[in-house]
Amino acid sequence: MASMRDIKRRKGSIQSTQQITKAMKLVSTVKLQKAKNRAEQTNPYFNYMYQTVTSMLAKSGTISHPYLNKGTSAKKAVIVITSNRGLAGGYNSNITKLVTGSDALPAKDVEVYAIGNKGKEALERRGYKVKMDGSGIIESPSYADAAELCKKVLGDYTAGEIGEIYLAYTHFKNTVSHEPRLIKLLPVEFDGDETERAAESNVLMNYEPNEEEALDMIIPKYVTSLFYGALVEAVASENGARMQAMDSATSNAEEMISDLTLKYNRARQGSITQELTEIIAGASAIS
Repeated sequence: MASMRDIKRRKGSIQSTQQITKAMKLVSTVKLQKAKNRAEQTNPYFNYMYQTVTSMLAKSGTISHPYLNKGTSAKKAVIVITSNRGLAGGYNSNITKLVTGSDALPAKDVEVYAIGNKGKEALERRGYKVKMDGSGIIESPSYADAAELCKKVLGDYTAGEIGEIYLAYTHFKNTVSHEPRLIKLLPVEFDGDETERAAESNVLMNYEPNEEEALDMIIPKYVTSLFYGALVEAVASENGARMQAMDSATSNAEEMISDLTLKYNRARQGSITQELTEIIAGASAIS
């Protein structure tokens, strides 16, 4: 059985840790409120952007354009959005598992555009090549950051260095629910419902002045919008996950402190009982 001194020392250590987890929970709660409001305000726009562009392209018939045709390269780009810091439960590991567990993304064919140190480090350990490290973006994402990332990735795509573009991020549903997602950005793919509606309409999309100029403007804005929406949702999801993790850690620390307090009191009672027994035994021996 541990001594009273050991129990007291361990209890003090856990109390110090509990103070840290409480502080981190409060910080994450404040950050979450700001990030949540931002995500809720921007999410409808990016959902409609995705639906509008995919619907438009589904009604466009067969168009030959660098952004719509699958590249000749077998390499696949994956923009992986994680955090720069840990202590967020399974937030970062879920994204890593999503990428490594996908049959469509074997390590030998993937080039990672990493947004967040945790995802970058985890994928490097698993043999993935990190082509770009933009971890600073996740600290305070802006539309300009998303546009710069889009320019880089689309440049590699049109240059033939990569043949497909994927995006891995965490979708923010609500404060306690976050869903890892992997979506294919280019070439654009349509679901069955969208293709069926386009076929039923029998109306092809007209472009003015021409298809190439219109798509040169539309596709980069479409990809940039999805990048930015993913960044905003990822920040909200990270803070929500960290708030939950720190809340659980604080509760666990409270249980451990209660358990150690009980053990300390038992040890103290046993010590007092032993001392009384020794005093009584000594008095009996003298008499």
